[in-house]
Amino acid sequence: MSTTEAAARRFADLESWPTTEVVDAMVEGQMAAIAAIAAAKPVLAAAIDAAAENLQAGGRLVYLGAGTSGRLGTLDAAELPPTFSWPYARAISIMAGGPAAITHAVEGAEDSRTESVDALKALDLNATDVVIGIAASGNTPFVVAGLEYANQIGAITISVYNNAFGKVGEVAQFPLMAATGAEVIAGSTRMKAGTAQKALLTCLSSGIFVRMGYVYHGRMVEMRPTNIKLQARAELMVAELADASLDDAAAALAAAGGEIKVAVVMLLRNEGPDAARMRLEQAQGRLHVALS
Repeated sequence: MSTTEAAARRFADLESWPTTEVVDAMVEGQMAAIAAIAAAKPVLAAAIDAAAENLQAGGRLVYLGAGTSGRLGTLDAAELPPTFSWPYARAISIMAGGPAAITHAVEGAEDSRTESVDALKALDLNATDVVIGIAASGNTPFVVAGLEYANQIGAITISVYNNAFGKVGEVAQFPLMAATGAEVIAGSTRMKAGTAQKALLTCLSSGIFVRMGYVYHGRMVEMRPTNIKLQARAELMVAELADASLDDAAAALAAAGGEIKVAVVMLLRNEGPDAARMRLEQAQGRLHVALS
């Protein structure tokens, strides 16, 4: 039995506890889940470097999962375009049971070994792609089969899981395991296991984009100002990075078509948008190189 399915004796009479003690137990579990990801740090760093190299060669990030694990992958994929202006076509989530399973449970879908493989084939998966398989137990057939197929194609494979005996730990090239153990509510892996998975996925994708030059001085400089809040954020970012006034930052940002990096180069190098873009292209999009 997976350690994520175990029932802890401590919580045998949970329903009779005072609400404050139930809350204490759940919060304690969430904190333990975050602590559990520390063991994965060395593999996480290696996975970030390998994945960044593939994505810079034109690859895609593909998330595989079922149930809560699949939904967490979908969430991570959905955040990449607004945060880093990453193309939607290169941040793909494949959910057991299809898109409907994001909001409605599709029981039994996780047991299919063909659905994930068929979906990866439909994407024309190739060796530049990065496939992230997410499964609390580490044994979900949908995820295991998808990772095995990705290995055959030569793609990079990463697993995110919570059971030391999970098969995805053997299948993936970069296994990210956070041993979260028994849940406060036995088997409810949306709790501790889900929290650890979310943290690992956030660190993984964020680290990848740091490595690819999408972050400069701790700012998401590839973000596009698509609403009032983001417009204000972008103007402030340009002003701070270029040591300019907000008015000058807003003007440069407008001339740059909303491209933060272009606006920063324009202000710091006293160039027009075309020259600034050329400078960035020569630096492969890395702002610190373009300004050096």
